Amino acid sequence: MKSLKFAALCLALVPLAGCVAPTGPVEVTRFHVPDVSALGKGTISVEPAPGMDGASIEWRTYQMAVQRQLTLIGYGQAAAGAGGQVAELRFARGTHQPERAGSPVSVGVGGSTGSYGSGLGVGIGINLSPKPAAQVETTLGVIIKDRASGQALWEGRASFAVRASSPLADTTLGAGKMAEALFKGFPGQSGETIEVP
Repeated sequence: MKSLKFAALCLALVPLAGCVAPTGPVEVTRFHVPDVSALGKGTISVEPAPGMDGASIEWRTYQMAVQRQLTLIGYGQAAAGAGGQVAELRFARGTHQPERAGSPVSVGVGGSTGSYGSGLGVGIGINLSPKPAAQVETTLGVIIKDRASGQALWEGRASFAVRASSPLADTTLGAGKMAEALFKGFPGQSGETIEVP
């Protein structure tokens, strides 16, 4: 009876396993001023970097993800145009199709000689592997500035690539993962590039 219950539980969990997609790490690089005492305190607003459309739904999704992380590290939330510091947010997303390595058809020629005569052979190989899956690449960048002076106090960049079919290719899930990776161990080691699983 116990084995039947266990089997039923396993079958119930199978659909959930399909929701989890293997992902690569998020690559994160950060820079900051030598004196980091002003970081992680006071109020901050997340605003679009120059050239970004702050009215788009996609930008607002990244804004909320970044604001959540800033709150977790100690900042109070301020309205746009207010606050002691400003976090300028930018992101870029693109899809590319990786190329298959090598030619799909290869030809090999071989020959031999020996005491029983000589021979020549030709072999043809065909690569039947499927075309590599399309990849979605996303880059998230944040610059934290002192609002009064305009001085950059901290800058971080995160990049992430997943299959186009991955749930994390969706902005809603991907924004949260990237923002969390970007601010992990804030402010981080200046100039260091890390990979966050």
